[in-house]
Amino acid sequence: MPKRHSGHKGRTETNYFAYAMKDHIMQVKPYLFFNGRCEEALDFYQRALGAEVMMKMRFNESPEPPAPGMVPAGSENNIMHTCFRVGDTEIMASDGCGEELPTFQGFALSIAVASADEADRCFNVLADGGQVQMPLQTTFWSPCFGMVTDRFGIGWMVGIVDQQAQGA
Repeated sequence: MPKRHSGHKGRTETNYFAYAMKDHIMQVKPYLFFNGRCEEALDFYQRALGAEVMMKMRFNESPEPPAPGMVPAGSENNIMHTCFRVGDTEIMASDGCGEELPTFQGFALSIAVASADEADRCFNVLADGGQVQMPLQTTFWSPCFGMVTDRFGIGWMVGIVDQQAQGA
């Protein structure tokens, strides 16, 4: 019998994609490959951003073991698939099956917060061990906006939600 995965709101599903699509026609979610650092990244995002891990499965927990040679020796305890939530956004991730270093290029994750204090907090925790591309500053689209690459190579844009543009 296939192992069931814990979903949120007390639901369980054997197929995460069926669960994710249950109430939606289409969704686009980022899927990040950390090549051996996924557990570390999850811990960091939980502390830094209050991320909530919705489900996590290791290669050795899979109801269908990977084909021989697909997972490098010693990687059985690595994360095969996880889904975590930051605010209202679900992000999926894995350690992947390769041994090459991950390269996150051509995209950034954007965080919209309600205050300068929250922007400053998020920006600074993401910058810890990372690299600032654009310090927090006033722009024509936000009273506080900045860009940073975190310690895992993920680009983040942090800014304040313009409440007037939102119709608040």
